[in-house]
Amino acid sequence: MEINQKAPAKINLSLDSLFRHSDGEHEWEMVMTSVDLADYVRIRPAAHISVSTDSGFLPEDPRNLAYQAARILQKEAGITDGAHIHIEKHIPVAAGLGGGSSDAAAVLRGLNELWNLGYSKKHLAEIGLRVDSDVPFCVYSETALVRGRGEVVEPLGELPSFWVILAKPKVSVSTPTILRAVDDTNKGAAPDTERVLSGIAHTDFEEMVAGMANVLEAVTAARYPEITALKQRLTKYGAQVAQMSGSGPTVFGLCAKKSRAVHVYNSMKGFCKEVYLVHTL
Repeated sequence: MEINQKAPAKINLSLDSLFRHSDGEHEWEMVMTSVDLADYVRIRPAAHISVSTDSGFLPEDPRNLAYQAARILQKEAGITDGAHIHIEKHIPVAAGLGGGSSDAAAVLRGLNELWNLGYSKKHLAEIGLRVDSDVPFCVYSETALVRGRGEVVEPLGELPSFWVILAKPKVSVSTPTILRAVDDTNKGAAPDTERVLSGIAHTDFEEMVAGMANVLEAVTAARYPEITALKQRLTKYGAQVAQMSGSGPTVFGLCAKKSRAVHVYNSMKGFCKEVYLVHTL
């Protein structure tokens, strides 16, 4: 028996850090969605937990989030069975697109099926938080308001229709390094989360876009000016909004019409090696 799971990339339509908890963890308020750039995860029964990938950039040992997710679920369920996990990578690594978290979430969903556990998405999301703060959202992989430390996931239903141009500069970003650097003196402008939510509720692309922002963008862009340069090019070529995803460095532009998005995508390819034209799921 083999279980196959799609592990989609995520983008942050809004990202706000409200405060820090006493343990240093951030209190988040984010609107997140998934796009059709995805890794593919294959899981089959085995005597022990093991991970392989087709990427030279990912560890295949306990440092891998997918491996960690499998071990945590195994312990939670009291399972002695193992599994071999193979990850076919398409999402850039260390890009702010949640690739590792999405792989881990796909493993939780897949092992839930393989081991006949019958856990709900809510339960899997609670387990996923022990791996990384983005894993609970990735368990759902649908547009949602995400709060708390990442564990409160409220699905929002359908988005207004739009296309997404992803552009990743030739740098990789350590999320823990960026999060440690964030304080009230260097955060960027906060999003108007309520406006983003209202735009989604009313299927109003313009209203949604007007409320978007990412408070981490100023922190990462101060270290990597390529982020600002790519944002400027995206809007110059016609994107209606451009923003960094997560802790970066990937930036994305949104276009309501596919024809405009195709023009932006083609224009960006001359300036950035890793450019993708995708749609929301």
